[in-house]
Amino acid sequence: MGATLPGILAGGVAVSGPLAIQAGATDGSAAAEIRVYSVEKGNYVMTQTVVKTNEEWKKVLTPEQYHILREKGTERAFSGKYDKHHEHGVYRCAACGLELYRSEEKYDSGTGWPSFTAPIAASNISTRPDNSFFSQRTEVICPRCGGHLGHVFDDGPKPTGKRYCMNSAALQFTATTK
Repeated sequence: MGATLPGILAGGVAVSGPLAIQAGATDGSAAAEIRVYSVEKGNYVMTQTVVKTNEEWKKVLTPEQYHILREKGTERAFSGKYDKHHEHGVYRCAACGLELYRSEEKYDSGTGWPSFTAPIAASNISTRPDNSFFSQRTEVICPRCGGHLGHVFDDGPKPTGKRYCMNSAALQFTATTK
């Protein structure tokens, strides 16, 4: 896994991981380069962040995807297409295509959302505190486009003890051979 970058303040919020490099990039400013792991290439690569206006995102995302990825929404439990999905492959960000999770890390958490024990690499996700709804959680964000993916909790199985609880609408699955 890649090293987590030191956090910076973005819009008054501490952000860690690759998102820290381009924390302001989703507000219409210029794109930046980030380093992520590519399953396809089997190595770390540099890639451009994806910068779009809200109007541009609305043209390329479904209303549900826009609500979740751009407005930090959450789909109803047990309603997403990837909750009980068991094919072999890679789960990508539905907005920008960044590889996020492997099917080998997916497990049935019983929560009604697709859950993973770890991302493809630490650099392929970013996290930040989420204190909404009178609780303290950790939001998981796509470092390439800034899209809200879900949350990570410390109640997952070994070996990581993490539960990366994602919204199906924020993901796009690509089948691969074993």
